[in-house]
Amino acid sequence: MSAGEVKAGAVLVTGSSRGIGRATALRLARDGHDVWLHHSGQSDSSDAIDAVASEVRQLGRTVDVLVFDIADRAACAQALGAQLEARGAPYGVVLNAGIVHDQVFPALSGENWDRVLRTNLDGFYNVLHPLVMPMIRRRLPGRIVTLASVAAQIGNRGQVNYSASKAGIIGATRSLALELASRNITVNCVAPGLIATDMTRELPVDEMKKMIPAGRIGEAVEVAATVAFLLSADAAYITRQVIGVNGGLAP
Repeated sequence: MSAGEVKAGAVLVTGSSRGIGRATALRLARDGHDVWLHHSGQSDSSDAIDAVASEVRQLGRTVDVLVFDIADRAACAQALGAQLEARGAPYGVVLNAGIVHDQVFPALSGENWDRVLRTNLDGFYNVLHPLVMPMIRRRLPGRIVTLASVAAQIGNRGQVNYSASKAGIIGATRSLALELASRNITVNCVAPGLIATDMTRELPVDEMKKMIPAGRIGEAVEVAATVAFLLSADAAYITRQVIGVNGGLAP
């Protein structure tokens, strides 16, 4: 198989019960991928993930639902180890799950600093470390796409912890890309701007739109389309990149 040739394989999408994760899972299913859905096990996401799973099946794809907290290293290793045993290594991973706990820095508690970094940044290691060697051993093309944020690129008031965690994702993505390039596994990052999701519902959207050259907020399906491209055969020569989906908010 040539470097650019890809057969649609299974893709893990973390945080796929709603928002960008849900849109990505459905887009990938439409593109012919089987999907490993994931949620943290919280009660408010269980019904949502069942609905996404049903939609994936209606698109004719196989779906598995994984339940673990990406901040819990042991739980990640256990759940992913069992999935690898059952299904083998995935073709791709979309590292989407993340949280926010916004406070201006003087009021930011150590607990909320730790919680955001442990989930968003430690989650990179906790999810990808059990999967990378099995993906290498496939000896086939593979794809990893991480989700950062425009906040990592230009900063945002009240999001010192979130911005730090997502900036770390960018650095880790670029470094991992160097390690895996010779293995025919691309590693890229998508950095969304202001996107209509549950995470942005409480933000002053009308005021924030004034900062966006495009004059509007983005949609989850627009981010999903970018992720899907990076997972495709057409993106075989794209790696170590950060792709902004932000309406011009950041260069």
